Amino acid sequence: MPRISGVDIPGDKPTYISLQYLYGVGQATAISICRTLGVDLQRPAKELSDDDLARVANLLDKEYTIEGQLRRKVQQDIARLRDIGCYRGLRHRRGLPVRGQRTRTNARTRKGVRKTVAGKKGVKEMR
Repeated sequence: MPRISGVDIPGDKPTYISLQYLYGVGQATAISICRTLGVDLQRPAKELSDDDLARVANLLDKEYTIEGQLRRKVQQDIARLRDIGCYRGLRHRRGLPVRGQRTRTNARTRKGVRKTVAGKKGVKEMR
């Protein structure tokens, strides 16, 4: 299994798909990297030479923000939004959808499992 930037990429898959296992590298970026370096897109990653792996790792370090550095940057950006108290920061702090989605229904991913509130339905009064 080849290793790039501290991540084992699958050797049996094509190179451009294996590169997508790195955080911050999507399909377009992976294809661009392979074309820039002249690496065959369809060649399995385990067939890459040590020189090819070194060139890929070098290009990723120079031109792209990936893995731990990218995760740290995203967390810092969210922390900055929280600190300045903007609307997006407040939504992050409360664990609610940040990008304008409705919350009356369909926000279960961000809000978590339903918390039932007792007495929500109107209780019929006895006369």
